Amino acid sequence: MERTGRPGSDGEHLLQQRLGTADRADRFYDEQVLDHLNVRMREFVGRQEMFFLATSDRHGECDSTFRAGPPGFLEVLDGRTLAYPEYRGNGVLASLGNIEENPHVGILMVDFFRDRIGLHVNGRARVVEDDEMRARHPGLPVDPVPGRRAVVWVEVAVEEAYIHCAKHIPHLQKVPARGRGRAGDGPRTDRPREPEQGRAWGTDDVKRKGGDFFGAAAEAREGRRMPPAERPAERPAAPTLRASAAPAPAAPVPGTELPEPARPEEWLEEAERVLAEARRRAAEKGPQPFSGWFR
Repeated sequence: MERTGRPGSDGEHLLQQRLGTADRADRFYDEQVLDHLNVRMREFVGRQEMFFLATSDRHGECDSTFRAGPPGFLEVLDGRTLAYPEYRGNGVLASLGNIEENPHVGILMVDFFRDRIGLHVNGRARVVEDDEMRARHPGLPVDPVPGRRAVVWVEVAVEEAYIHCAKHIPHLQKVPARGRGRAGDGPRTDRPREPEQGRAWGTDDVKRKGGDFFGAAAEAREGRRMPPAERPAERPAAPTLRASAAPAPAAPVPGTELPEPARPEEWLEEAERVLAEARRRAAEKGPQPFSGWFR
């Protein structure tokens, strides 16, 4: 099917015809989809502290990720261009690798705290070296935290910009962090930027980055894998190893050792202790009238 002058993909146009939503879609295209960032969009982008990024490789295999920084870390270079820094990460470079193969990206910004509204930006991206970006845009901020110094930048040429409606966006509230003062105080926006206190910006500390929250490293150390019966049918099952043939766990790299998970009996002991304390307090207070679930 040949592309039309309408925004969106051929697939969505076909589904609009099939499901009878073409008129509604055309109104949305005409009234809400821009090929640039207008003044209000630029202001919105300039105060965001996070966004979600979608990329895919040349085969269409997708990746979705999260980016965060001080307000303005997603730079509005002009009405048709955005840029954001890529900091030192886990070394995988999944998003940047996808962009090298396929420049199409989707950015979603959601304001959970003030306006409860979202902004989609779709466009074509390219990876730019830090020196080149600063030569063209000398006003870009310099971050004093080593882990937040830009390794490279991603420059996005805007092709579509449109609203994400507030209907299902939850209203969240910021809470105070250590050394930050009042709830809702954002990180400083002075240039050069000051590191935000109480957050692990740029850290290499395994625990502060989340440790082995999902237990993947523990599974790797113990040689445990998903049982063949639970694997998707299209994926070939790995050969089954006898227990005697299982590889020995690799020695951890010094400085990256993770705490061992608590034994089941430890969890049970803690639960019994908490339950006993709750019963003791209830006995001291005596019978209390029920006053609702959300007092």
